Amino acid sequence: MADADPQRDIADTAVGSAPAPAPADAVAAMPITPAPKRKWGKLLTMISVPLLIVIVGGYFWLTSGRFVSTDNAYVHQDKVSVSSDVAGRIVGVDVEENQRVKAGDVLFKIDPDPYRIAVAEANASIANAQVDVATLRSNLEGTGADIQAARDVIQNAQQDYDRQAALMRRGFTTRARLEQSQHGLAQAKAQLANAQATANEARAKLSTGAAVPGANPAIAAAQVQRDKAALDLRRTIVRAPVAGTISQADRLQVGAMMMTGLPAVTIVANGKSWVEANFKEDELNKMRVGQPATLEFDAYPGLEIKGHVQSIGAGTGSEFSILPAQNATGNWVKVTQRIPVRIAIDEQSPRQLIAGQSAHVTVDIRGVK
Repeated sequence: MADADPQRDIADTAVGSAPAPAPADAVAAMPITPAPKRKWGKLLTMISVPLLIVIVGGYFWLTSGRFVSTDNAYVHQDKVSVSSDVAGRIVGVDVEENQRVKAGDVLFKIDPDPYRIAVAEANASIANAQVDVATLRSNLEGTGADIQAARDVIQNAQQDYDRQAALMRRGFTTRARLEQSQHGLAQAKAQLANAQATANEARAKLSTGAAVPGANPAIAAAQVQRDKAALDLRRTIVRAPVAGTISQADRLQVGAMMMTGLPAVTIVANGKSWVEANFKEDELNKMRVGQPATLEFDAYPGLEIKGHVQSIGAGTGSEFSILPAQNATGNWVKVTQRIPVRIAIDEQSPRQLIAGQSAHVTVDIRGVK
């Protein structure tokens, strides 16, 4: 053994012998590495996305041509501009901005003193007219006496003339005396004519016209003047013509001068709302009056109100602008026009509709070929 080769021992040690097989219990206790799972999420995404595209495309294909919609729509309400029928200085304001008022409520007052004076002047005019009428009646009665006196004078003058004429025929008087008697008769007749003319004039002034039967024209004119003054006095208190909400009340300032017909305050009327939707002109081919519509509002997400097409505008928005477009120029560019369509609201809104609110309108045009 001592003679063994040392080179061989070193090689055997370096190479080593094959490992012995492991026991069965050790093999069973070793962890089992699981097989890699299939990527179901990726597969599901690859299937669902095209399916969703098909569903959405099918929906738009089925519903295309059945509805037209626009978000170029706004709420409108009746707005009444209240002005004063008389001019004057504002002495009282009874409303505030956004205040709700009923028809007949006082809005503001104008200084009534000038109009009270006008009523007093009209009453004085009536009194003067009544005095004039009394004077005319007295004159008419006096002319009756003058007429009778003139007739008596004529009778005496006629007798004197007849006597002088008889004497002249027998030669017992002169021609000068006859002419004097004739002249006296003519004067008496002229006095009678004047008295009758004065009586007719007084009677005419006391007469009534067909337009105002039974009333003297002068008195009637004075009464009309008083009625107008009284009306102007009542109009110094300006009341609300309709129920609604006050707007632009800042125009009303105590001490400011109010001119006749100048808008003083605006009332947005209650319960009279509609929507004006501006549809493109190529969307009106199948739109008809009476078609149902659905209204949505930017201010109230989720709120839908039913309505219907009430009317279709007679012109585009640009046609009624202050400066209409002039297309007879060399640089003309075609622009799709919009037509205003009035949408009536068929049901009560649970939320307050405010003039100028933005809306989205969808009109059901099914059934029109």
